[in-house]
Amino acid sequence: MNGKEANEMRFFKLAVLRTVTFLTLCLLQVCPAQEAASDYKQLKYPRLRDIEIPQVKRVTLANGMRLFLLEDHELPLISISARIRVGSVYEPMDKIGLADITGEVMRTGGTINKTGDEIDEELEQIAASVETGIGLNSGWASVSVLKEHVDIGLAILADVLMNPAFRQDKIELAKIQHRSLIARRNDSPREIALREYKKLVYGLENVYARHTEYTTIDNISRDDLIEFHKKFFYPNNLMLGVWGDFKTEEMIEKIKDVFKGWEKREVEIPKMPQVKYEFPKTVNLIQKDDINQSNIFLGHIGGLMSDPDYFALVVMNRILGDSFTGRLFKNVRSRQGLTYGVFGRYSADYDHPGVFYVGCQTKSESTVRAIRAMIQEVRKMTEDEVTDEELNLAKESYLNSFVFNFDTTGEIVERLMTYEYFSYPEDFLQKTKENIEKVAKQDVLRVAREHLNPDNVQILVVGKSQDFNEPLSVLGHEREIDITIPPAKQ
Repeated sequence: MNGKEANEMRFFKLAVLRTVTFLTLCLLQVCPAQEAASDYKQLKYPRLRDIEIPQVKRVTLANGMRLFLLEDHELPLISISARIRVGSVYEPMDKIGLADITGEVMRTGGTINKTGDEIDEELEQIAASVETGIGLNSGWASVSVLKEHVDIGLAILADVLMNPAFRQDKIELAKIQHRSLIARRNDSPREIALREYKKLVYGLENVYARHTEYTTIDNISRDDLIEFHKKFFYPNNLMLGVWGDFKTEEMIEKIKDVFKGWEKREVEIPKMPQVKYEFPKTVNLIQKDDINQSNIFLGHIGGLMSDPDYFALVVMNRILGDSFTGRLFKNVRSRQGLTYGVFGRYSADYDHPGVFYVGCQTKSESTVRAIRAMIQEVRKMTEDEVTDEELNLAKESYLNSFVFNFDTTGEIVERLMTYEYFSYPEDFLQKTKENIEKVAKQDVLRVAREHLNPDNVQILVVGKSQDFNEPLSVLGHEREIDITIPPAKQ
């Protein structure tokens, strides 16, 4: 070793010695505090500051369009989101897929002024995006653009909403994509189970569970898209949220100008379809011989977010299965070792009942045992009060994450639009927090007894029945579900 290398080695050893000494001193200082609070439950935290929610400006234009505006000058960006009262719930039974294709081709098919490809090129030049779509019970359109290009982005959005061309080549492309999805829809056992479970709960032809077939896609024409758009797309059937780096009064004038000439009309919105549920007890098998695991769903109808019991149900849901600390995870996975992943959720929607389900993936040989274990956990929720620790942990997990509902201005604006869209009070989220804080053990037991029905669940298994530890018939009359995809008309 030469002199230079020797010096470098001495410096290295000295640096290591100093680091070890520093860390040792740090540990000596920390240890007493650790001894004083060896249990994480003994740690004390200061009270979190109250959340300050910025005020959203609300304006209704002369044409009936409702605006929600919130300035945010942190970045030179502007986002615009439209919500339209439309949805696939309103499409005819023989043309399922019409709403989705309409929402897609509004954008890809361009307008009477520009093709979709021309719009793509224009947006690419300014690093912006304009998107549209129609879901189950609402339609949407969005713009994301730099502040300096907001006039261009807003003009394209208005043109797409008011003047879609529905070019035939883009309609055909969308239909090809839908046919491809139909062809592959039985590839994933988990997706099969979720799709068919919804049919059990809502009914085969119910709007909340139905899906496309080759024939329904083939039945859709360009005239259908034009008529569907014409029926629902008017300014008085639309709300527009804007947030970002702008001045409110200037933005209102821009919106008025870009949508001028778009006249309001009387829009007849059908009532949302009702769900009738009788709590049947069923056992259902979807035979799939190419897998060695069973995908299991079981449960029944869920509820509405407007139900006064909703807040206690949120807490009950977390205790049962909506977290790693839930009973399903502890007992079915950790203690009994029946699955790597078990889940459960009592879901509630804004305008129609959600579904209650628990489920897991388990090896074929454990199928019936896993079903019994999950049903047992549901039953326990209805038999005895939860522990103080379970209650506190469930409430804390919700309340500690509450702040993330306000971490972006976009979330604040879009949530306010959602509440107005579904006729909920604008402070619904804050009321949810307040009511969850009040939930007691007696409330959890009461709602579990009123809303859970462990003796009348619908059981669905996707798996290889030859390998089950017991036949499903030991749980009740077994019915096999055929998921063969109907062929297209020749």
